[in-house]
Amino acid sequence: MKRNITIASFLLLPVIVIGGMVAFSRDLTKRNREFPTQMEYSPAYLSQTANPVLPNGMTLQPPVAGTIRRGFMPFHYGPGLDEEARAGRELTNPFQPTQENLDRGKYIFTNNCAVCHGATGAGDGPIIPKFPNPPSYHTDTSKALPDGAMYHIITMGRNNMGSYAAQVAPDDRWKVILYIRSLQKK
Repeated sequence: MKRNITIASFLLLPVIVIGGMVAFSRDLTKRNREFPTQMEYSPAYLSQTANPVLPNGMTLQPPVAGTIRRGFMPFHYGPGLDEEARAGRELTNPFQPTQENLDRGKYIFTNNCAVCHGATGAGDGPIIPKFPNPPSYHTDTSKALPDGAMYHIITMGRNNMGSYAAQVAPDDRWKVILYIRSLQKK
């Protein structure tokens, strides 16, 4: 056994010495030798180009079925009065009427809603001569409308009012409803 260790050390000694000399004598301004390089320098495919490696020959793949993008909450209600009533029963406002939420609601209301519904919610906005009959928020029907139904109306639209889902973020819709409720109390 001792003899095997001695033979192995005599065989490895030149490898260690020469390797050490090469390691300490290399030019630090040049890159090291690289083996293997195929992982570092793999062929890159642009998003919109064909790709023989991936399914369907496409580089850009469609999302997996059922995927929900980050920060997005799906709205599981369709258009129509039945769905509006169901949303009114099932949805509740997750925000409290703090001053910060009311201020944000007022900002969104002023920029998106006041043009039709007016600054006080009386249905007297500056666009009314061309598009009459926006609802006033001060009627008994509007006051009795649940928050979930109002959220559905803002999201899906109703009658002459189109959907504001693209213009108003989901959290801001709830804050607008808080602001509308504060207008109704005045």
